[in-house]
Amino acid sequence: LGVLDNKTDLGWHSENTPRGVATLVKNGVINGKRKQINVGKAVATAVGGGSKDEMDYINMNPQFEVYPSSYCLNPKVISENDRVVAINSAIMVDLTGQISAESIGTKMMSGAGGQTSFAIGAYLSNGGRAITAIPSTAKGGEMSRIVPQLTPGTVVSTPRTLADTVVTEYGVAKLRGKTQRERAMDLIGVAHPDFRAELEKEAKRLYWPS
Repeated sequence: LGVLDNKTDLGWHSENTPRGVATLVKNGVINGKRKQINVGKAVATAVGGGSKDEMDYINMNPQFEVYPSSYCLNPKVISENDRVVAINSAIMVDLTGQISAESIGTKMMSGAGGQTSFAIGAYLSNGGRAITAIPSTAKGGEMSRIVPQLTPGTVVSTPRTLADTVVTEYGVAKLRGKTQRERAMDLIGVAHPDFRAELEKEAKRLYWPS
């Protein structure tokens, strides 16, 4: 979270409050003053994972509010704040923009958490954006996380209709409002270079009729 150290007037509405957030609140980076609901509050379903100093700062601090998931993960509630930037991770993204954060085929790796809720909430928020941040590869570079098609049986956590921005160490793919071919080429552009040729070959097979 150090990348946020020089920012000001940020708000926090999340499923969890990970290490570093309390320090950003303490330093005034996150103050919630520009929020439309829960103004001045850092909101989440749970807090934890921080240092003892951070947990001591959170304890009985009225700047922090904890709500049930029925509130924090309600897309309508999320969207009531303007310019929501939802940041989530994923296991893989296919060239249509389908995002899986839960399984590879039928093998379950995780749960959906608040990913779908925040994707919808950000989409409905005035000026909101939904960002999926992933490394370009898995298994020590042996496998691309950007794939032509999801493995059969893979759970789709965020549908292509809600896919907005995908970020890897190789750049940013902005998918919202793009055609299928544009999406495929933008995603190939942020894939690991070792996999781009094969991805382009598959994209042309799938989306450029002969």
